[in-house]
Order: sequence, then C-alpha cells, then structure tokens
Amino acid sequence: MAGEKKNTGVSQSCLGNAQNLAGLVNYSNGSIVSRTIHDKSAGTITLFSFDKGQRLSEHQAPFDAVVQIVDGSACLTISGKDVSVSAGQIIIMPANVPHVVAAKEKFKMLLTMIRS
Repeated sequence: MAGEKKNTGVSQSCLGNAQNLAGLVNYSNGSIVSRTIHDKSAGTITLFSFDKGQRLSEHQAPFDAVVQIVDGSACLTISGKDVSVSAGQIIIMPANVPHVVAAKEKFKMLLTMIRS
C-alpha cells in the first residue's frame, strides 16, 4: 500500500504473533548470543543467552536498562553491589551507573533499553 511504513527494527516473527520468548535465542558453548527483538528511536528490546562463566565486563549505558531473567540465574554488579537474579525476576540498571553481568550458570535475559 502506498505510504505504508515498514516495521524495520522489529523481529518479524514477533510482529502480531505470540512467541516463546526463551525459544527465540539458543545457548552456544562458551559464548554470549543476542537477538534484537525491537529497535526503534524510543528504545530497544534484546534477548541474550549466556553460557556459564560468560560475562559482560563493567560498562555503563546512557539510558535505564530493564533486565528480565527468562531462564537460569546470574549475578549483576550495579555500582559495586552484587545482586543475584533468577528466572522470573526483573531489575532496573540505572542510566550512567557502572554495571557487570555475569553468568553463574546458563541464563537468558531480556534487556529493554528505554531512551529518553
């Protein structure tokens, strides 16, 4: 249709279709795998899988980051404080605060970045 906007930045498998969240990304030995579900100017939604022992080194983001644990458990270090998180839990990592994500075991997380 003329003038119709495409849904670029959106995982087409999720657009108008229910999906099993944990099934959208697989584990990979010795790796971190990510899949972008939604990428728009308002923010991003990315699904990650971490193999046991994998980690994202200390960094910070200019926006609040909402983390939802989909499977397994992890240790987040936010501003020097360790927080254990497991499947079914949610936590917000504040903007401009150093944080680390470390896999105590295999785990999957949904990361929603809210841009202001």
